Amino acid sequence: MPSDQIILAFDTSAAHCAAALLRGDQIVASRVDPMTRGQAERLMPLLEEVLAEAGCTWKDLTAIGVGVGPGNFTGIRISVSAARGLALGLGIPAVGVSGFEALAEISSDALPAIRAPREQVYVAVPNKGPVLMAQTEAESLGPLIMNDEPDAQVHAIARIAGVKWQTTTVPPAPLYVRPADAAPSKDTPPVLLDG
Repeated sequence: MPSDQIILAFDTSAAHCAAALLRGDQIVASRVDPMTRGQAERLMPLLEEVLAEAGCTWKDLTAIGVGVGPGNFTGIRISVSAARGLALGLGIPAVGVSGFEALAEISSDALPAIRAPREQVYVAVPNKGPVLMAQTEAESLGPLIMNDEPDAQVHAIARIAGVKWQTTTVPPAPLYVRPADAAPSKDTPPVLLDG
């Protein structure tokens, strides 16, 4: 890792808004706000606070790291769109990091598992890929590391982005393991006018 790199990482894929700043190979500032709603309104002020705490500005950033899921659909879209917009506006790369990658960075001895509704988890099953299954079924596969520590997870996102930013060429995209629960809108679509 270059010693002069500065990576701003953030994640809103679960019931939190989390951010960390990596300078060189050290996390120099981080914040986590637990929340089930309001990540869209809280994310940018939180990022400003983390930058200020580290004595940095937007122009100091080398790259953006962002958690791409799986997890909360709206939360993932908030982070990914913010990361892509910041990267475009600042002229720096944005690196998508899955929750599975971040959890594997935290513990290589356990299977990464991300909590989902109805006592289920998303699991990166070896040689099969990400799947949604009952937590009890996942536990039968061996020890699990769960996404219960957003601070550790956003630190891992920053460290992974610090390694991958120089070779990343694809903008971050949400990692969805299953389709959204939302039903299609029953509202009549707006009339489009050709002009």
